[in-house]
This record gives sequence, structure tokens and C-alpha cells, in this order.
Amino acid sequence: MARAYRRTPDESEVQRCLAFAVEAIDRRACFQDAMRLAYKAVLCSPDFLYFQEMPGRLDGEALASRLSFLLWRSIPDDELMASAQTGELLTDKGLKLQFSRMLRDPKSKRFISDFAGQWLDLRHVHDTSPDRFLFPEYFCDNHLVDSCVAETEATLEEMIRQNLPVRTVVDADFVLINERLAELYGIDEVKGLSIRRVNLPPDSLRGGLLTQSSVMKVTANGLTTSPVLRGVWVMDRILGTPPSPPPPGAGSIEPDTRGAVTVREQLAKHSQLESCASCHAAIDPPGFALESFDVMGKWRDHYRSIGEGDEVDIKVALRDVKYKRGLPVDASGVTQDGFRFHDIYQFRTYLCGQQEQLARNLTERFLVFATGAGISFADCPIIGEILQRNAEAGYPIQSLLQDVILSETFRSK
Repeated sequence: MARAYRRTPDESEVQRCLAFAVEAIDRRACFQDAMRLAYKAVLCSPDFLYFQEMPGRLDGEALASRLSFLLWRSIPDDELMASAQTGELLTDKGLKLQFSRMLRDPKSKRFISDFAGQWLDLRHVHDTSPDRFLFPEYFCDNHLVDSCVAETEATLEEMIRQNLPVRTVVDADFVLINERLAELYGIDEVKGLSIRRVNLPPDSLRGGLLTQSSVMKVTANGLTTSPVLRGVWVMDRILGTPPSPPPPGAGSIEPDTRGAVTVREQLAKHSQLESCASCHAAIDPPGFALESFDVMGKWRDHYRSIGEGDEVDIKVALRDVKYKRGLPVDASGVTQDGFRFHDIYQFRTYLCGQQEQLARNLTERFLVFATGAGISFADCPIIGEILQRNAEAGYPIQSLLQDVILSETFRSK
């Protein structure tokens, strides 16, 4: 019961569950069957199914449970419970010690996977499939999809474990890839299935989460790319400034795969509507900056089309492709605050200049994930203190997570 409830049970609770076993034994049930009834009573209890946290400062056992389910997605181990019962966990030093120990444990990969899935929408990576005629090289390539998710999770893990500055979210000097991803990204001399770190040259367009294959896939609709979807994703997931919902009757943009017009041209007409213009002025530029990447994140200079365009002499799986070389890609734009960029390189520079906002968004994401509650007005001063404390060092990512765990919000109900 102590293991199931993640605390020392009261004697009355023990007697209540014990009664099921004693009654069964009195009916001449065997010991195993009698104990199964007691186990069932324990596992049906709200104390096992839910966090039973009292309002106010959490006691040691409740804090241990919250910390363990955050970093390991499972119950506390003996060392963590011992720290809770002695009161050491309630001190800053004790909490830091357990945080560091648990983060080094392989079980913390569960936190990385779940947090990345929620924050970056990786849980939706299989929701769409690239069109088999426009992108035949990706058709049924489950290995590529699995590899791109593994890349993002490994990158986030590297950022946290190495305590890298928050700017690496959008601009890093390394990637964690395997042979299939290296082929997609045009990186040489990477062989094998395993994900490994590869250092990048200074002029590389890769590095960070923004241009990774998994992100490009979850922000595409399968058929083709959408600057609107990608722009909204960047504003929400990277900058933490989600746009307002579209007004009723705003309609949507359907890309013209015949190759007659680009989605930029369609958006220009759509944005002329007064009700749409203000939001698209903020949404479209981040999306345009990512237009040089196709539905799986491969670099492109031209769109593909099924109708108009130049014939291409390319074979995939020994068959001639059906698509044509369409109109050129234009990845330029002007942000709502007047920053003009011509490609992803310059837009990435723009994002790197907003380190405080990147850190604020990530800190809030950590806090929501850690507590299961949204950000309230009372949390704003705490978030501000965390950012101020880490500003000089460039907002190291592990330090942001540690300070979230040390915060009063995490340690209280």
C-alpha cells in the first residue's frame, strides 16, 4: 500500500483493505486469492489512481510523487521516498540533489518524449502522409518518420542534459541524426541506423528544432506545405504568442497543386479582407520563412506540381515521377514589427534576438507540464524571477527546468 499510495498509509486504510483478505480466508479461500482481493481494493482506491495533495505547501511524500511523475512518469523509488520521509527533499539542496540524480537516470527519457510530444505536437506526426504523386520518395517511409521523431527527442535531451542556452532551440551548431536523415538533409559521411551527434559548419541551415524534419511534417497537411499552419506553430510553440482564432466565415486556403499560383499569391488575396489582414500580418512571415522546406523538411528551390511546370527526369523506386518542377519558392517576408528577411538564415537571426521570449515560453511550458495547471496571474512574478536569474547565462535550459521545480508553484497545491 505504501508503494501504491506513494506514502505511508494510515492504520485505518490498512485495516479496510486487510478486511477483504481476512474475509476471503474465513471463507476458506487460498492465500493467493485472498490477497488478490486486497490488492484489487488498493488499486481501485483514489489514493492510487489520483494525486491526493492537500492545499498549501506539499509534504515530502506528495512532492516526491509530483517530482517522480514529472521526470520519470512513474512512482518514486526508494531513495526519493527516503529523502521525502527525512525531510531532506523539502530543502532546496535536497530537491536539487534529487532532480540531478533523476535527470541522469535513463528513465528521464520518458519525460523528454512526453514533453516533446506535447510541446512540439510530435504526437500528430502520423496524422498525415505526404502525397504519393507529389512526394513519392516519402511514400510509406516509416523509417524516416520514426527517425525524425527520434532526432527531435534526442536534440531536446542534449539541450537539457548539456544545459545549453535557449537560443539553441532555433539555432544550434549540431544535429543528432542517422543515415536516413543525413540523406534528407544533404549531410555526408553519416552511416547506420543509430542517432548520433554531428557538428555543423557555421553556414548550415540546420541546427535547432525549427528546421527539423519532424517539425516540418507536423506543420504540413500532407498534400503540401502551408505557411499559415507553420506560422501559427512558430508563434505558439516557439514564441509563446499564439494568434487569435480566425473570425467566423474567414475560410481557408487550399494550395493549388496544378502549379498555376503559389500559396503566397493566394494568401495575398485572402489577406486583403479586413477581418483577416491583421492576423495574417503576424502569422504569414514565420510561415514564409519555412517555405524552403518541403513536407518532410528537405530543402527546395521550387514547388512541385501535377499540372503546369517543367518536366523532370527523376526516378523513384525505378519509376518516373509524375510531378513537375513548379514555380520558384519565395521565403522572404517582413515581420509585424518591421524586420525584413530574405530566407531562413535571416529569420533565424531574428528569432535569436528574442531570447527572453524564447525562454519565457519554454519556462511556461515546463511549468504547465510539471503541475498540470495553466499559467495564472500569480505565476507571472515567479516566471519573471526565473528569467531574471538565468538571463546573464543565456537562459540555460536545464537551469530553467530546475528553477521551475524549485518554484513555489511546483512545491504547492
